[in-house]
Amino acid sequence: MGLLTAFVGFASSFAVVLHGLTGVGATEAQAASGLMALSVSMGVCAIVLSVATRLPVSIAWSTPGAALLASSGAVEGGFATAVGGFIVCAVLIVIAGLWKPLGRMVAAIPAALANAMLAGVLIGLCFAPVKAIAFNPWLGLPIVLAWVVVGSLNRLYAVPAALAAFVAVLAFGVDIPAGAFAGLAEALLPKPEIIPPAFTFAGLVSIALPLFIVTMASQNIPGIAVLKVNHYEPNPGPLFATTGLFSLLSAPFGGHAVNLAAITAAMCAGSDAHPDPAKRYWAAINAGVFYVIFGLAAGAVTAFVSLAPPILIQAVAGLALISAFANSALNAFKEIDGREAAAVTFLVTASGVSFAGISGAFWGLLAGGLMLALSRFTAKRKA
Repeated sequence: MGLLTAFVGFASSFAVVLHGLTGVGATEAQAASGLMALSVSMGVCAIVLSVATRLPVSIAWSTPGAALLASSGAVEGGFATAVGGFIVCAVLIVIAGLWKPLGRMVAAIPAALANAMLAGVLIGLCFAPVKAIAFNPWLGLPIVLAWVVVGSLNRLYAVPAALAAFVAVLAFGVDIPAGAFAGLAEALLPKPEIIPPAFTFAGLVSIALPLFIVTMASQNIPGIAVLKVNHYEPNPGPLFATTGLFSLLSAPFGGHAVNLAAITAAMCAGSDAHPDPAKRYWAAINAGVFYVIFGLAAGAVTAFVSLAPPILIQAVAGLALISAFANSALNAFKEIDGREAAAVTFLVTASGVSFAGISGAFWGLLAGGLMLALSRFTAKRKA
């Protein structure tokens, strides 16, 4: 179960991470470094927390956060500014775990607005599979069909199947230059790259704050809920703080954030991992070991992916995020009260428009918050 968890966690969303890092200005080498740093950090973090707590604490990179980066686009100052935002986000996660008022402030953000912002961030990538088919049906359609057919049988393997189809399309359908594979063997050697951070106001509000909010609201808090559903009683604060610490360690190498897992957490915490709940933490430990192994091969993965047209790997990323988009959209609009505010948040965020160098995700949350406050004020006056 540990191996399966690591494989699903890595294969189903590494494309999102690569697309997100390059979206904010990372070079291929920097994106490979970030992918490696994230995978190693979340592997070691899972081992440390699972051993310390004897709970099946699964760790993942922030997939919604990577999608946020992809939709934000490069900020002024390039990838160095983004790395500065990663560091600030990591510090905020540590503080949220150690200082309860900040944690309560995050929890106080209306769930409808947080989900609407996330849906607005994700929708752009979710269009990619359709765009891939329009780009070249012979290349895009096999990836989508693999996801549909395998997903109808077992949703867990849908995205790995799409990834396998992507590999097949790349191998048999894309004209690869002669000698392109010569560098893959060299790429197997880990090549961490330190990126000196730059701290700017634009980086704070375009990268750090939205990344912090989506990571806490869509990953860390649901991760605690998954453990509780499986009859474990974790102490959230230390877990949040530890993921923030490992995020801080990975940030200088280009990693955006690691956090408690949500989907893969259920794999390690469920009865399939082990009949005895007291022994399931070994599944999370083993998953951590395999994450480290996969992370060390991140250079080869990135070099291989770079051989394909970008729209194809974006299609895999979009397929991996469709379920997350559906859930966030449902949670954003299911309550009548505040539905218009959620719609404003979604539309402003999805527009992708930046003002004053600040991404649409921040403005979407701000606009929706003002709309919600105004509607509540008007309702009170009428009452």
